[in-house]
Amino acid sequence: MPMTKSKWFLPLFATALGILVFAAQWIGGDPGGGLVSLAIMTAVGALFLFGGRSETIRGLRGDGSDERFRQIDLDATAIAGLAVIAAVIVAFVIELARGHSGSPYSWLGAIGGLTYVVSIVVFRIRG
Repeated sequence: MPMTKSKWFLPLFATALGILVFAAQWIGGDPGGGLVSLAIMTAVGALFLFGGRSETIRGLRGDGSDERFRQIDLDATAIAGLAVIAAVIVAFVIELARGHSGSPYSWLGAIGGLTYVVSIVVFRIRG
């Protein structure tokens, strides 16, 4: 069942994330970098809000409710997941080769692997 989102969801989410990153950078002693981060995330939010004529922007925003958009989203999510998993594995191995514990990549990999296994079990039971 598709989730209907307001056209304001993604712009507001991007801006809220920008505010969160700004606060984190300010706390970390880099308020200037935080302002840059906030500006970038607010600009991304504005692009999602005002770029509505673009089919790509509408698809990213979740306006595309047809099967084609859902399949594109599913494929893109899978590819992004594979890229992150590959990066975590490479970083983990590099950290081990440097004589370190592999953390935080070990627990990131464990979260990914456990989520995958649980998802397979849940989808198998449901399907």
